[in-house]
Amino acid sequence: MARINAAKLGLAIFLFSAPVSLWAQNPPQDGATPPAATSNRFNAAEEHAANPDRPALQQRNPRYQIQREDVITIAFPLSPEFDQTVTVQPDGYISLYSAPSLHIQGMTIPEVVEALKKAYSSTLHDPIIDVDLQDFQRPFFTVSGQVGKPGQYDLRHDTTVAEAIGIAGGFTPNAKTQIFLFHRVSTGWFEVKKLSMNDILDGKKANEDALLGPGDMIFVPEKFITKFRKYVPYYVGTSVSPPAFP
Repeated sequence: MARINAAKLGLAIFLFSAPVSLWAQNPPQDGATPPAATSNRFNAAEEHAANPDRPALQQRNPRYQIQREDVITIAFPLSPEFDQTVTVQPDGYISLYSAPSLHIQGMTIPEVVEALKKAYSSTLHDPIIDVDLQDFQRPFFTVSGQVGKPGQYDLRHDTTVAEAIGIAGGFTPNAKTQIFLFHRVSTGWFEVKKLSMNDILDGKKANEDALLGPGDMIFVPEKFITKFRKYVPYYVGTSVSPPAFP
């Protein structure tokens, strides 16, 4: 199983322990929560400009961002004496040879290269630097609620929601076939999609059996939920408290 960093562990704790009502209640009135979408036909860029609290438009092919405990190799083709392999520390920094420590958590590989060039600018003139990921956070998905084996699973190939539920042991006798798919759309926010597994498995809406993305979470409730929010906050940390609702 893939390594779990503290933030993702905190997310798993919250999603396993939070009451069903978290997703069933109306959003708070303080303006902190993005309003639910009233139509699927809207311009996301214009909507984000008008409502800056709403999660921003996603990048089509986002680059991997460096995480804690990732291992990277740093090569200097013209100055091999500076070659090194480093591990990202719990605080997001790496310790470098003949250069100050550098915070790289959240950076992409091209961004790391540029940051390293700046870090070594006083030691090397216009250095050429190659960076490769040697060990990194493996993609995963999480299934919680009324399934046989709730937990986190490696996302090793294209996996649909129905397949993920099967991997997690299938539905328990108390499960409802109305399920919720949580997909992280930006820092701090998840988009929630309600799916009817009866319609999917019966072939009525088979095209709605969505493919999972890295970090997605499936929640199988014990009760039917008639109201839910399209966007919910993403809570992290070892001590998790659900948001305050009016």
